[in-house]
Amino acid sequence: MTGSEPLILLVEDEPQMRRFLRVALEGGGYRYLEAPTGQEGLNLAVQHRPDVILLDLGLPDMDGLDLMIRLREWSRIPVIVISARGQESDKVGALDVGADDYLTKPFGTSELLARVRVALRHADPQSAADPIFVLGRWRVDLAKRLVLVDDQEVHLTPLEYKLFTTLIRHAGKVVTQHQLLKEVWGGVAGAQPLYLRVYMAQLRHKLEEEPSRPRHLQTEPGVGYRLKLDD
Repeated sequence: MTGSEPLILLVEDEPQMRRFLRVALEGGGYRYLEAPTGQEGLNLAVQHRPDVILLDLGLPDMDGLDLMIRLREWSRIPVIVISARGQESDKVGALDVGADDYLTKPFGTSELLARVRVALRHADPQSAADPIFVLGRWRVDLAKRLVLVDDQEVHLTPLEYKLFTTLIRHAGKVVTQHQLLKEVWGGVAGAQPLYLRVYMAQLRHKLEEEPSRPRHLQTEPGVGYRLKLDD
C-alpha cells in the first residue's frame, strides 16, 4: 500500500468478526484500524480521522447509538452500522441518529466492500472536521465535550451544550428558531421560542464577557440566532 488508500475504522468487540473484516478490508485495498470498545473507537476517530467507520451496536462499554450521537456532535464521517440487530426499528433508530448505512450480520465480503465504496463516493470532503473549535476567548473540544473560556472550564447543562454546539455547527450562519427547536429539542411537544430565549440568556451569561452586549451569540430579530465569527 502507498499510504494514500482510504482508512477504515472498525469499532467491534468480537475478535472473530474483527479478523474477518481485517482480511476483507485489506484484501479490498484499504488501510485499517480497529477498536474493541466505544471509547477507544472515539479516540481513534479523533486521532486518525478515518474515511469510513464500521460500527457495531453491541459494545461492552456503551451502546453504538450513543457513540454515534457523540461522533455526530463534531464529525460527518460516513458510518456503516454492522449489527446482529435486524429489526426495522433498530435500523430506523441508527439512521435517525446519524448512520449512513446499515448491514445486518451475517453478511458477505462483496456486499461489505460495495457499501464501503458507496460511502466513500458520498462522503463530504469536510466530513472529518476538527473536533477543536476556537473563537476568541473560547475553546471547545467537541469530542471531549469540554468548553473553556480563557482556559477555564465552564459547565454547561446538556441542553445548553446542545444549543451551543448546534450554533457551532452552523457558525457564521443564521439559524432559525424552528430549526433550533427541532435540532435541540427534537420536536418535543410544547417546545416554544421562549425556551430559546431562556437558554440563550443562560449561555450568554456563562460565555460572553458582556452578556447584555454579546459579541458572538447574536439574535437575528424575528428569525433566530447566529454565532458570529470574528471579523
